Amino acid sequence: MGLFNWFTQEIAIDLGTANTLIIHNDEVVVNEPSIVALNRNNPKEVLAVGKRALMMHEKTHESIKTIRPLKDGVIADFNAAELMLREMIKLVYPKKPLFPPSWRMMICIPSSITEVEKRAVRDSAEQAGAKEVYLIHEPMAAALGIGIDVEEPVGNMIIDIGGGTTGITVIALAGIVCDQSIRIAGDEFTADIMEALRRYHSLLIGERTAEQIKIQIGAAMKDLDNPPDDIPVNGRDLVTGIPKQIMVSYQEIAEALDKSIFKIEEAVLKALEQTPPELAADIYRRGLYITGGGALLKGLDKRLSQKIKLPVHVADDPLKSVVRGTGLALKNYDRYPFVMR
Repeated sequence: MGLFNWFTQEIAIDLGTANTLIIHNDEVVVNEPSIVALNRNNPKEVLAVGKRALMMHEKTHESIKTIRPLKDGVIADFNAAELMLREMIKLVYPKKPLFPPSWRMMICIPSSITEVEKRAVRDSAEQAGAKEVYLIHEPMAAALGIGIDVEEPVGNMIIDIGGGTTGITVIALAGIVCDQSIRIAGDEFTADIMEALRRYHSLLIGERTAEQIKIQIGAAMKDLDNPPDDIPVNGRDLVTGIPKQIMVSYQEIAEALDKSIFKIEEAVLKALEQTPPELAADIYRRGLYITGGGALLKGLDKRLSQKIKLPVHVADDPLKSVVRGTGLALKNYDRYPFVMR
């Protein structure tokens, strides 16, 4: 067994709708957008993956296609997911090792996932070269990554606003007590921004531009303490068909995102209604934790805490808390009861 262990390397993967992160030896070695560019004439040939593929996205000609293999947190295109995962794992060792290691992988999955979707994740990982695959629910990984002791008999509420889904989960005694999942998250915010600019400025913009707007001036409230400056946005004028530039303020974006954020608030309230009273008492004392890329929206924590009148904490590095937690769980995979084999 000693020799086998010597060749076995452990990696923890957060396979997200928007970004894929991989931790190896306690550090994040891969942090790339979940997108892959394939040759249309030979769909097994990967032209680019991650940031390079994202640069090609929506700019391709007929012999290249860019695919985002994950939709709403689960694998939508099995083939592309496997190719993407394989390329991402190659990035862990940029130099080709003499003996390719056999991987022990832990991958996190949404808590609302079905058995079939779970199987798809497992199969993709095995096709990409994993000898052992362990799965862990995202909210559990997020709680570990934030630094919460999940095994104690105290309730914690985790709101994970990812790319495809928002998961609202109450955790106690190393298990999930109740969980709500809605398909409103980063991708939906991006679509809202595209729609708002089309409606109010009759400007057509692509997904990447909308994503950039969201990252730079995305806000959940119209009155922020330190508001960001207006930014120029380039796109195509729908009336004349000529490319043009407009200035967009964060208030407009807050207005555009208002409906989607309201739906997230409703889901949080619904999850709180379903929480057993003893755990609700713990949540009152401890507050809620938000993590995931959506937690970076300016003023979101303030807006949520005004709505539900509880303290809301944003995780330190919300984009990486899930993958950090997955890495911690992988280290102690035989100790934690919630790891799925």
